[in-house]
Amino acid sequence: MDDKNMGVMTHINDHITYPATKEEIIAACQDMSDASDEEKKMVADKLPAGTYNDAGEVKMALGM
Repeated sequence: MDDKNMGVMTHINDHITYPATKEEIIAACQDMSDASDEEKKMVADKLPAGTYNDAGEVKMALGM
């Protein structure tokens, strides 16, 4: 995993209740302090619309 995305990946793995929509994931990411603004923007820009059943689906959709 790329170290520059470690904060957002930790958040996606540990702090989101699934299933979650893109909008719910983005909203949850906006409130976290352990990810940079760049990471938050990457998730908002790259994550396709939809509902995700687990962190693995989110990481796959983000190409990670």
